[in-house]
Formats: sequence, structure tokens, C-alpha cells
Amino acid sequence: MANQGSDLAPVYLPPSGRPLGSNATWKFGAWIVIPLLNLITKPDWRGTENIPKSGAVIAISNHISYVDPLIFAHFLYGNGRAVRFLGKASLFKVPVLGAILRSAEQVPVEREVKGSSAMALAHAVAFLKAGHCLGVYPEGTLTRDQDHWPMVAKTGLARLAVMTKAPVVPCAQWGAAELLPTYSKRPKLWPRTKVTVIAGRPLDFSQWYGKEDDHEAMVEATAYAMKAVTTLLSEIRGESAPVVIFDPHGSDLPRIGNYKKRKNK
Repeated sequence: MANQGSDLAPVYLPPSGRPLGSNATWKFGAWIVIPLLNLITKPDWRGTENIPKSGAVIAISNHISYVDPLIFAHFLYGNGRAVRFLGKASLFKVPVLGAILRSAEQVPVEREVKGSSAMALAHAVAFLKAGHCLGVYPEGTLTRDQDHWPMVAKTGLARLAVMTKAPVVPCAQWGAAELLPTYSKRPKLWPRTKVTVIAGRPLDFSQWYGKEDDHEAMVEATAYAMKAVTTLLSEIRGESAPVVIFDPHGSDLPRIGNYKKRKNK
């Protein structure tokens, strides 16, 4: 659990248990959730040798469905790591679910609120200092690309990687949007959906060390990370990614939330 250091920064205990980072809540949740996932999905895990079995690591992935955090967590848990996410605060306000998430050491973050980025960064750094596996969706929300390709991401991941020098493992996942379409709450239960997750080799951010306050450098480092994710996704899908990457900053779509619902109003 977290406590406050002398400078009021969050402090987390080193991970323990097997898989590393698991606790009683993780064990109980896995006992319930993993069999349910196996009933409705056919997991295809690739590149598992690239996931460090100990020590701090940042695992990044594309984001296309409400269900893919569960699939990503299943992938990492099945390969030795109980992941920590910085999740949207609204989930923690749901009765029972919020208590479970907190007990599993997930951290709520108010998105698009002044000071939220600094708070999220502080928790992320604290998790990595303790030696945890941190899960990050660099895009910050479900992709707005109509064909589910990764879009231009936020620079928070790059800043975190440069500041902490923790290894960053790029991952890509596919199949979640078939199981639970983007922004839908009605899953396809049968037949089972093939869900693929692939982990690539750790990325090298050394050329950007010391440049965390250089915005252009962080934009460049972010593009480097997302290119790795997109390349892995192209491998899964067996098709080439679009040449022009969807940029939400140049779009009139809302930055967060269900943009499809808002478009139809």
C-alpha cells in the first residue's frame, strides 16, 4: 500500500508474491476473472520472453476497448507480473469495484483536471522506484482512429521513461474490440473470441535522457514508442498501418469520453 514520504510523494512497498506484485486481492480476483476470460476468449500470447520477471518495468499498449485492460493484465499476470495501472477516477467511485481496485493497488486519476498529470506522474515514479510493473496506455483513452490503429499519444510515457530510466516493453493487443466493441457494454460471449497480445523487445530511450523538459524531444520519444506498438499491431493484424497517424489534437472530437455518443447528439 502507499504512504507518504517526507516530501509528500507517494511511497510503495516492493512487490512480493507470485506472480510478482500480487496480493490477496489479486489472487482472489484472478481465481474468479481468469476462468471467466478463458470461457469467452482464446488467448494467443507472444513475445513473453521480453517481459522481465523482476525489477521495475513499464509495459505499454494500444487501447481499443473497455475490456482490454483485463486482457492486458491477464497477459502480464500469466507471465509473472501483477500490473499496476493509473485508472480513471470514475471507476473507483463504483460501489465494490472501487474498493477492489484500491485493494489491488490501482490508483485513481482525474483526467483533464489541473494537477492530474503531476499526481499521476508521482504515483508512477513511486511504483517504479519500488520495483513494480506499471501498465501504461500512452494514448490516454480509447483510440479515435476509425480502424483502431494507434493515434498520436500524450508525452507522459516518454517523460516517465526518461526520468526513471526504467525499461519500457512495447506491447500490442488485438481482438478486444470484437469481444467488446469500442464504448459498448455488451460483450460477445460466444463463440470464444481470439485475443492476441504480443510483447516486443525493450525500447532504448537513452538518446532523450535529461530532456524530460524539452517538449519537442518528448514528442519525438513518444512517436518512437508508438511506432514500436504500431509495428507489433501490424504484425498481429497482418496489414500495414496507415501512413498518416490520426492526431486527436487536430480533431474536433472530444479528447476523452465516448466520442461516438457525443457525435450522435
